[in-house]
Amino acid sequence: MGSFLFFLTSFFFYPLISGISFSEFVYPNFTASYLQFVDDSGAFLFSPNGAFKASIYNPEGQQTNFYLCIIHVASNAIIWSANRNDPISKSGKMDLTREGISIFDENGNLKWSTLKLQEAVYALQLTEMGNLVLLDQSNASIWESFHHPTDTIVLGQHLHAGAMLSNAVSGYNLSTGDYKFMITSSDALLLWRGQIYWKLSMDTQAYMNSNYVVNYMAINKTGLYLFGGNGSVVVTQVSLSLSNFRIAKLDLSGQFTVLSLSGNDLKKEFLGPVDSCRIPSICGTAGLCTADSTTNTPVCSCPAGFSAASNSKGGCLPSDASHSLPVACDSTNNGSQLNSSVESYLRLGYGMNYFSLLFSEPRYDVDLSACQNLCSGDCSCLGIFYDSASAHCYVLESELGSIISSNTLGNDLLGYIKVLVGQRRRSSTGSPGNQRKGFPVVALVLLPFTGFSLLVVLGLLWWRRSNIIMLREIKLGQPNSLSLEDLEAFNILGLPQRFYYEDLKAATDNFKNRIGSGGFGTVYKGILPDKTMVAVKKITNLGIQGKNEFFTEVAIIGNIHHVNLVKLRGFCAQGQQRLLVYEYMNRGSLDRTLFGNGPVLEWQERFDIALGTARGLAYLHSGREQKIIHCDVKPENILLQDHFQAKISDFGLSKLLNPEQSSLFTTMRGTRGYLAPEWLTNSAISEKTDVYSFGMVLLELVSGRKNCSVPSQSRSVVGSNSGGGNSSSSSGSGLVYFPLFALEMHEQGRYLELADPRLESRVTSEEVEKLVRVALCCVHEEPALRPNMVTVVGMLEGGIPLTQPRMESLNFLRFYGRRFTEASMIEEQDKQSNIMPHQHAVTATSITGSFTGFSYISSQQISGPR
Repeated sequence: MGSFLFFLTSFFFYPLISGISFSEFVYPNFTASYLQFVDDSGAFLFSPNGAFKASIYNPEGQQTNFYLCIIHVASNAIIWSANRNDPISKSGKMDLTREGISIFDENGNLKWSTLKLQEAVYALQLTEMGNLVLLDQSNASIWESFHHPTDTIVLGQHLHAGAMLSNAVSGYNLSTGDYKFMITSSDALLLWRGQIYWKLSMDTQAYMNSNYVVNYMAINKTGLYLFGGNGSVVVTQVSLSLSNFRIAKLDLSGQFTVLSLSGNDLKKEFLGPVDSCRIPSICGTAGLCTADSTTNTPVCSCPAGFSAASNSKGGCLPSDASHSLPVACDSTNNGSQLNSSVESYLRLGYGMNYFSLLFSEPRYDVDLSACQNLCSGDCSCLGIFYDSASAHCYVLESELGSIISSNTLGNDLLGYIKVLVGQRRRSSTGSPGNQRKGFPVVALVLLPFTGFSLLVVLGLLWWRRSNIIMLREIKLGQPNSLSLEDLEAFNILGLPQRFYYEDLKAATDNFKNRIGSGGFGTVYKGILPDKTMVAVKKITNLGIQGKNEFFTEVAIIGNIHHVNLVKLRGFCAQGQQRLLVYEYMNRGSLDRTLFGNGPVLEWQERFDIALGTARGLAYLHSGREQKIIHCDVKPENILLQDHFQAKISDFGLSKLLNPEQSSLFTTMRGTRGYLAPEWLTNSAISEKTDVYSFGMVLLELVSGRKNCSVPSQSRSVVGSNSGGGNSSSSSGSGLVYFPLFALEMHEQGRYLELADPRLESRVTSEEVEKLVRVALCCVHEEPALRPNMVTVVGMLEGGIPLTQPRMESLNFLRFYGRRFTEASMIEEQDKQSNIMPHQHAVTATSITGSFTGFSYISSQQISGPR
């Protein structure tokens, strides 16, 4: 009887107490509405930690659209919504039954439900991570909101390959918008109405660790990751500052953002694409987007020949009211409008770009007329872009987005928008536009003459442009530089921007400001017309047989994008001139900073440089389909930007050496410092050769001095830090082969002896040990024992345990150390005896016998320019 009374009491009074919010669980036969929980802003369920709440919510306080939402309490950010495409009023309700969750409007019409479940529902749980979960009798999950993402994911949530996020229409209308963020088996993409406009792999902050198939994307306290190997392998990562709470969101505008909690606000940490003008419809159909130079915000206008549309969608329409923009055909529209209309093209002019050109496969080897013919009559084509330098034709299909205004483009890319001539265009009020009566009859007479005239004009323009180019090159004494071979070379896909020689000559003030030199040529500082600083590399002694080979190599290098690799902005191939244009690195090369007399590099800066260099090499070795071996890793080829961000230069350039120079790479028996033992034995050169060189660079970062040099008294390692102990790596004169000294100090556990004395006490033994152990593993004599660069990155980051160096594979350093000491002593004796340099070289060779590992050819002679 008591149980029955308790049941009746609970049954009748449940509605009276249901206005009280619950923690973690609610159970079937539960109902919630906004009015029922109005005092708590519609929240009926909180996570145990109070970080999240489930609520019948009206975004931005409006009173028409109410949704079942999961909300992050501190920031008030919506991380999930159930009925995003079917809002209810404040009188609508949510029911929890044993069949699942259902949402009804005020009239009792079903708007959304969890559909049919495999098991009966026992409870509804809101977890501490913000996951809304339906549990069965055994507490097993039978449905989760994490498996049905909307526009956001949070820590602990996986976005699996094939799944996607969709943006909301507005802040108060959560309906699915036109933008999608999708995970594929190899990348993360942004799409607008099926067209790609951004890839994670192209972002400068993204680092590719491996070529595994992507299983899912996740965010955690350290960054954003694409995982493969069932979660055991990081395929791509974006490292961010440490944060206890962050979300990844596809925002209203179509940008993919990662945000972290700062106080009660979410601050943007990562943005893709960074250039908002690359968002397809940022300025509406045919709108012109220009990035504000100070705020980097988009400024919308209309191209010449267009005016602002007066409808609610915005964008631009042809200024001539007799012209209208076609609608691309699809399954419901077969393009009948084109069959009854005359097509024409409105020219956009130079300096224009379009979001899809980076992701579209162009048509090759066509002229402008043929490019337009590809679009004419095709009901899915809405415009074209034509690159006159490469004879590439890009077709704009399906949907027409915004046009990008770019001051970095040359005069090679020209855009055209298809219009229908004679179509009646209605204004926003529905009244007819100004239509020319009788036009179709006149058109039948005039169009043949107009078309012929247009072809003549285009032919004259092409002839005039060709002659201008030829005249410009004749002025340089290169009248035959615009050859058929040049034109054929431009058919190679992916070439970066082409510069003219005289433009680079002007940018570098006639090549006066020299900032580096090496085996590939000389580097000059330049300033482009848009005030961008660049490094212009004049390549000498070009070795590849044909220009097509040069263009192919440039295309490969130009399409390598990584935050720790110097970016190739463009090239020049004019007559016999070959120049490469790189981004300018304002802090110069590592050797100048590390070994110079300027401010000392602090330990954290050295570690960041080591990690950045390792990431860059890992990307070259395994982050691309085509592996690239640098062959000349050393401080001179590691450049520094603001905050000492490291970027590797001269990757991929070894193929540009002439036969005489390339022989240095195949027969050189070592340069003091960086070349691996396999160079001495004519063994196969692999990516492990770069690993060895990186290990040597790591030791120099630790000590702040060259591995093969005589330390000054003020910075001598031996004597100043050794505590009087003897070492076979040194002699009485203080000569030190530092890699051997590092090996000996590692054996004795005396790591602080190896640190740059200028750091004084600002580094710990554990910090030095970490870099020294990684370095010694990298310089193992047998390439197979060296770790790959992905593993090196893992050890530096802490995700992979440090391994112990193999002593048996490091004994060769003792031999190197003895030879270095002998050769250095002879060099000092020769100086005192005034022996001529050529005599000195002979003497040194006779001492070292068959071992020529310390040939007196400097590393500068085989390095690429900086």
